[in-house]
Amino acid sequence: MDEESQQIQPEDQSCWATLPDVCLHRVFWWLGDRDRSRAALVCRKWNQMMYSADLWRYRTITFSGRPSRVHASEFESALWYVKKFGRYLEHLEIKFLNPYNAVLTKKFQVTMRGLLSSLGKSNNRLKSLSIQHLELDRLVWRHSIRSSFIKSLSFFLKKMGKHLDYLNLKGARLTVEQGCHVLNSLSYLRNESMATELNIEDFFSHHLAVYSSPQFNKTMATFQNLASLTLNYNCISDELLENLCENNASTLWTINIKCHIHDPHGQVIWGMSWAKLARQAVNLKVNFFFERVMKYERLVRILLQEIPVRSISLRSCYFSDPDWSMRPTLLDLLPTFRHTLQKLTFEFNNNHESLDKELHLLILSCRKLFYFKIWAFLDVKFVDRILKSQEEGQCALRTLKVRIYTNRYETNEEDRTLREIYRKYRKLIDSELNYFVIAYPMM
Repeated sequence: MDEESQQIQPEDQSCWATLPDVCLHRVFWWLGDRDRSRAALVCRKWNQMMYSADLWRYRTITFSGRPSRVHASEFESALWYVKKFGRYLEHLEIKFLNPYNAVLTKKFQVTMRGLLSSLGKSNNRLKSLSIQHLELDRLVWRHSIRSSFIKSLSFFLKKMGKHLDYLNLKGARLTVEQGCHVLNSLSYLRNESMATELNIEDFFSHHLAVYSSPQFNKTMATFQNLASLTLNYNCISDELLENLCENNASTLWTINIKCHIHDPHGQVIWGMSWAKLARQAVNLKVNFFFERVMKYERLVRILLQEIPVRSISLRSCYFSDPDWSMRPTLLDLLPTFRHTLQKLTFEFNNNHESLDKELHLLILSCRKLFYFKIWAFLDVKFVDRILKSQEEGQCALRTLKVRIYTNRYETNEEDRTLREIYRKYRKLIDSELNYFVIAYPMM
């Protein structure tokens, strides 16, 4: 009887028991935390798979900013995860979505204190940390809560700074003193930070002239291995460019600069400062993102010809100014960068002027341009002209995204013309382009 049962057992055995490790690992990869915990109870092999380091290297922890029973356990589960699997973490992203009141910010601060403390004790491999859009200058962050959170974060960065390659604190909105205190934590006891990527876009509160702060320039001098830097234009100064030239020229590849209408952006930057940095950092590419900074007089002070500009984004959203004209920017300013420009993004309300011809000429002049996106008032035939130029080899776009604004509720006529254009150039579009074009009523 025993011999017979031993012969039958392999046939009746579930295929899950003999599943190769690589397949089992893939199954666990797609399971949530709760399902992983249940699966780990099946057998010893599955329990061992539960503690595979590869499953826990990347983590996004999201805290809802709204009081809800559904989200009540988020704070507890985050602490549970870090205590149990935090030692495997290499890339951590934390999101706190639009906190509703001071009770939730306090709960978040207490949770983060425990989370960062536990992580600091058990982890020595964290490479990437992202905590975005905290908006610490809002009233829901009372002074004591804000100070406690900054203290916990700074202490954690002092301990883990030597491991971090990437730090993203976009949208923190701190004072200059608070922000520099946090950033200085990365170079604690070493007088230099080896982080390669730093995102401090909207890291400081709006309206602050950070560029005039000696403390900020001294802090940025501690970064000596940057490959990518993202920040606001109100941080840019000749001193900062000099620091980057001295300490990061051999490693620096990308600078992303956001310029918002509410940020101070009237400082004078010498072209020779940009020229020196471009000479030393031979691989440098600079990307500009303008939010409601649209007037030629302002743009020409910022977009100096010495800057190796790779991409430009100009967005005015739905704001309209009859006294403003985009024509000088398209005809005189942007062609200055025709030898380096690769991406162009426009979103503006030009209901008072037609710009089809100027936009077409700009595309033709920028021979390296591969990405073009525009939301504006345009003639539908503009798309036809661009595709015809692409077909004739006059431009080499790989992405074309166009939203054509109209002043009518109905867009039937425009839609019909766009369908005809697609049929006419279908072979070209399907083989060469990431193509998206629609007509959109602006009523």
